[in-house]
Amino acid sequence: MQHGDGWDRREFARASALLAMATGLPVAVVRASAAAKPARRHRNLIADVSQCVLPRTATPGAGEVGVGDFVILALAHGLERSRVPIAGAAATTYARFLRPDRTLRHLDWLDAELNRRANGNFLRTPVDARMSVLAALDAEAFAPGTQDHPWKTIKALILTGYYTSEVGGSQELRYELVPGRWDPDLPAAPDARAFSSDWTAVDFG
Repeated sequence: MQHGDGWDRREFARASALLAMATGLPVAVVRASAAAKPARRHRNLIADVSQCVLPRTATPGAGEVGVGDFVILALAHGLERSRVPIAGAAATTYARFLRPDRTLRHLDWLDAELNRRANGNFLRTPVDARMSVLAALDAEAFAPGTQDHPWKTIKALILTGYYTSEVGGSQELRYELVPGRWDPDLPAAPDARAFSSDWTAVDFG
């Protein structure tokens, strides 16, 4: 999914609203403290990666609903502990992607890592190849015994952004306005979906 050079006003407002919903911060605070305009390649990359993680099915995919811009803002605000300084052996592993305060520049890391795994430009490889690259990265990040991994942070933000969007929260999940009706016992069919308004029942993976 390709995007223009800068933040489109409508796209920025949408991403800000998603981040405000996920963090509980007022939208004005999110907008005022947002990071500088992201590089075009980062916007293109995270939009495409988001779409690969949650592609279009009966509902639009994550890239289509602006989750990439949400991830950029969320990383700037330190969601999912993304602005915690890295120490120990990991600091050596990710040294070239660390800021002066030793926090990781996640999108720089993701750009370099996916290009390396794709043996070239990740975004110019066929969709099936991109999916395979991401599947291999995902398997590595979530392998038993793996501790903190940058991909875990990015994927968690993609899932959070999607399932707090209008499409994810009201179409992909079931939505019932709280308090709604109280039912002490509900049948659970095999195709039952979690309620987006019940966070205790939502598992983002």
